[in-house]
Amino acid sequence: MSNRLILAVSLGAAMILAAPAAFADNTPAPAAAPAAAFSSDTPIETIVASADGKAALDKVVPGLTAHPQFEAFKGLSLRQLQPYSEGKITDDVLKAADIELAQVKS
Repeated sequence: MSNRLILAVSLGAAMILAAPAAFADNTPAPAAAPAAAFSSDTPIETIVASADGKAALDKVVPGLTAHPQFEAFKGLSLRQLQPYSEGKITDDVLKAADIELAQVKS
């Protein structure tokens, strides 16, 4: 092989190997919007562990955290508790809870 051919092959190989680094985008990806800390699908005991979460829950479903059976159902989410609420936790209540709970800072 001639020196020119060896040089051309070597330069070509070096350019191919260096290409990914040359074209790499080092710009950080935009931060994703933080997910809401709580929702009507979050276990009630997790929500009430936060003072702000408990306040939001008490605003939407007054008396829930003082209910005599609270210890029995606190592991459920509002959505899971809905069928057992005798109509007190409606779809509108779940929507309102999602709005209030989404505003709680974790």
